[in-house]
Amino acid sequence: MRPGVRRGRILAGSRAPRRRDRRGGPGPDEQARPTGGALSEKAEPGSRPADPATDEPRTTRLRALRERLGAFRERVRSKPSFNLAYRVVIGVLGGLVLIAGILMIPYPGPGWLVVFAGLGILATEFHWAGRVNAFAKRHYRRWVDWLARQHLATKLAVMGGTCLIVLVTLWMLGMFSTVGGWLGLRWDWLASPLFGR
Repeated sequence: MRPGVRRGRILAGSRAPRRRDRRGGPGPDEQARPTGGALSEKAEPGSRPADPATDEPRTTRLRALRERLGAFRERVRSKPSFNLAYRVVIGVLGGLVLIAGILMIPYPGPGWLVVFAGLGILATEFHWAGRVNAFAKRHYRRWVDWLARQHLATKLAVMGGTCLIVLVTLWMLGMFSTVGGWLGLRWDWLASPLFGR
């Protein structure tokens, strides 16, 4: 390849100065280039293009909902007994959702999503929950990124561990003996150690 051609390709890349038309707007090379995001020609699969006619009313409705919820919260906060009751209800509800999410983590499904939802509910009233939520999300993303970089054997080992947890849980809940009874199998090892025969 000739040096001039290679150099021309480098200059035509993203670092090259952009040509402008006479009015100062984008030149012909910039107009044809997709910019990414919802308005680009190559949008993400499954995403919908932004429509200002429908997005603006939605944003307005969300803003109005936030304002109404904020006004409600201020009315509750102005009455100490209601404020305490509100905080207790939010604490109990968020705590139950958080505990349910923690119990679901080892199993396939939305365990971490439920954990983040529980922490989000708690974070509406407790600042520490917002910090814990940010910490948990950051480390969850690190775990997912780490696992994505691993060899297939490591991924299969994690999947095998998850399957083992599910099988042990089903055995302890007596599901093996129930299915064995349906099939006419009366093996002792199918019986749950928690519920017996």
